[in-house]
Amino acid sequence: MTVAFTPTQRPHPLPRATWHSRFSVSVRGYADGHIACRTRHTADVTDAYLSSSVPVALAHRGGWLIDDQGERRTELENTATAFQYAIDLGYTYLETDVHATSDGVLMAFHDPTLDRATDMAGAIGGLPHREVARARVAGREPVPLLEDLLGSWPEARFNIDLKADAAVRPLAEVLRRTNAWNRVCVGSFSQSRLDRARRLLDRPIATSCGPLDVLRLRAASLSPLLRALAGRVPVCAQIPLWHGSFPVLSRDLVHTAHRLGLQVHVWTINEPPVMERLLDAGVDGIVTDDTVALKRLLVRRGRWTGRTSPARAARAAGAAGAGNDSPLQNG
Repeated sequence: MTVAFTPTQRPHPLPRATWHSRFSVSVRGYADGHIACRTRHTADVTDAYLSSSVPVALAHRGGWLIDDQGERRTELENTATAFQYAIDLGYTYLETDVHATSDGVLMAFHDPTLDRATDMAGAIGGLPHREVARARVAGREPVPLLEDLLGSWPEARFNIDLKADAAVRPLAEVLRRTNAWNRVCVGSFSQSRLDRARRLLDRPIATSCGPLDVLRLRAASLSPLLRALAGRVPVCAQIPLWHGSFPVLSRDLVHTAHRLGLQVHVWTINEPPVMERLLDAGVDGIVTDDTVALKRLLVRRGRWTGRTSPARAARAAGAAGAGNDSPLQNG
């Protein structure tokens, strides 16, 4: 297959590979937001987050929306509206970021400051919640509390990126209050921050690889003799295709991760040809802004694992045939 890459998307060294999955899951159904399942390996509580079938489709900051005029809306990231749109499409995995206000309230927001995404300015960590609560994303949507997101969609699973050291303790408190231990996966671009969260949390939870974890996994993929370097604490490696000019993802890394019992999720992929190549190469999950495109591709391949009611599935099939997959338009 020949793939045309955008200037920001370099070709990557991934030939086709056999699909790997460490899970053999029997889902008995949803009850109060919890999924009962069996796996063929010795499980601990952190495995519940990834007990769904692969490939996992993750809505990055809720993903882009298609409004009822058919226009793509990219500015409503990490808002309740964006997450609801992904839920309506059938997504069960949502990705978000967290910062803590100066008084310790945990907000779902990517940037350290409000400046880019909202109608206000200032560092979230330097403002009390009452001030951050006045901000509106794209001038219209409030910045949500993580606790409200967990409560609004009790059957959804959340991938949470710890963006600041000050967010670690408030995250522990939110998980304690919501009892959401088994439906979150915590990651961070700071290894020390992620390790601190692992130590501080009351119960074991699913965590992804931090930067040092990824480096160890990458080294282990170079030779079986180096496999002992890779840790077994994370349940998944959530990685980009490239870090600068260095290729992070490779067939050997996917193979090594699967041998160690880790899933591999790749971010942030918005080009359908690249999604195709990654799925062919055996990755277990894709993080995307273009939730409509990823769903359409997985449906076509017979690999969609999200939830869709029969009525919504019929509407989505008609919308896909018309080139539109907008819950805002189709009800």
